Amino acid sequence: MSARLANYEKKAETLKILGHPVRLCIVNGLIAGECNVTTIKDCLNLPQSTISQHLGILKAYGIIKGKRDGLKMVYSVVDEEVIDLMKTFMREAEPFQEGKKN
Repeated sequence: MSARLANYEKKAETLKILGHPVRLCIVNGLIAGECNVTTIKDCLNLPQSTISQHLGILKAYGIIKGKRDGLKMVYSVVDEEVIDLMKTFMREAEPFQEGKKN
């Protein structure tokens, strides 16, 4: 496989990972601000196990990272290409944090 095609393979894999609606929502929300699993779970109204599974996939592909904050993990997006892509692609979408109730 040529280097050019390998680059397209990597980008296609990133698009596949972002192609799930829950992961797309999580990444869009994390670009707006870092969060822990509980905050994401409460905002999306999904089970914690579901959120954790999707976070694990995003982390395995290097799109997000987690850092320990006391007893909890706080996640943020670290892939700059994904941030640029999401800012363009999701321009009209509301991040999950904006819909949360305080």
